[in-house]
Amino acid sequence: MVQQLFGDEVYDRHGDKIGKVGQVYLDDQTGQPVWVTVRTGLFGMKESFVPLNQAHVDGDAVHVHVSKDQVKDAPRMDVDGGHMSRAEERQLYSYYGIEYAALPGQRQSERGGQRPARDDATEMTRSEERLRVGTEQVETGKVRLRKHVVTEQQQVSVPVRHEEVRLEREPIAEGAARGTERIGEAEQEVTLHAEKPVVSKETVPVERVRMSKETVTEQQRVAGEVRKEEIDVDDASKRRRNTP
Repeated sequence: MVQQLFGDEVYDRHGDKIGKVGQVYLDDQTGQPVWVTVRTGLFGMKESFVPLNQAHVDGDAVHVHVSKDQVKDAPRMDVDGGHMSRAEERQLYSYYGIEYAALPGQRQSERGGQRPARDDATEMTRSEERLRVGTEQVETGKVRLRKHVVTEQQQVSVPVRHEEVRLEREPIAEGAARGTERIGEAEQEVTLHAEKPVVSKETVPVERVRMSKETVTEQQRVAGEVRKEEIDVDDASKRRRNTP
């Protein structure tokens, strides 16, 4: 049964999912699972203990008798060497409202009540933050297409014609029509014509202007700070051996 619990989804008494089983802790005397841990909090950075008291397994799901909020706010235990001390046990049982003395096998070991299911190795999960980059559409402005009237001066050359008087003289042969002319005053009138520029205006369409949108893709660099955990080995026995 212990191996079946690893990775199972844990649900609270209301049916809300809490998380997945990370570690299983067994009772020292009976070898029965009494605690599991799940990752809670932002980005799953916190590992919380969940009691298996009155819990039942349904397929790949573990249904516990506490609420999700209780698990999220549970005291955080740094289990040294994979065992909880008696004080840590009492603190957890008191927090969850479980009678400590009523649970079998909880006081059989003086060094601690439980041991992890995989007691041949000590493991620690290292986590790190990663940037999640996405895009969102925001309004950057409005563009209107409008027209207005502008007055400007134009000069155009126009060819115009006008009439002028030109005198043509033709000599008369001597003796021709002699005696028919008399000396005196005479007058003849000729009307002259000229063209002048006439300005008028008309409105004609000269151009169509359309406004449309297009999407342009460009690269932008974003930056942010992320944290990560590092795991080191602190061997106290080596420090003692190396001390002169």
